[in-house]
Amino acid sequence: MRAVVQRVTSAACDIADRRTGEIGKGYMVLLCVMEGDTQKDIEYMVQKLTGLRVFEDEQGKMNLSITDVGGSMLIISQFTLAGDARKGRRPSFIASAAPDIGSKMYDEVCDIISKSGINVQKGEFGADMKISLVNDGPVTILLDSSRLF
Repeated sequence: MRAVVQRVTSAACDIADRRTGEIGKGYMVLLCVMEGDTQKDIEYMVQKLTGLRVFEDEQGKMNLSITDVGGSMLIISQFTLAGDARKGRRPSFIASAAPDIGSKMYDEVCDIISKSGINVQKGEFGADMKISLVNDGPVTILLDSSRLF
């Protein structure tokens, strides 16, 4: 499972003329379920997203988690994070999970985080989404449950 996590002051997801999610302070997360991901990958990603300390404390150090600051998450499914562009000019996405598996695991990550008390807003799996955000910092973190980076 891969994620791009951006610390934001605001973020929103629109599909056609409908807003599916909107947050203030928190994370805008692009989440990709990879072929072969298991419950352990879900647990790893949930733990990282809820425990990551990238918000500033009173001394200006990145020392606080999203729960410490009462932040929210906008979590967007993003299969293109599995893209492999090492050969040629057209990326291959065969490393991403099949849509039925990806959708189920994406929903499970969102549900677990929501049940932990964090406000979770979502996009729509497989939809053509327009994402807007104000990156705070900017702070952008890459996560990979296989620990490739």
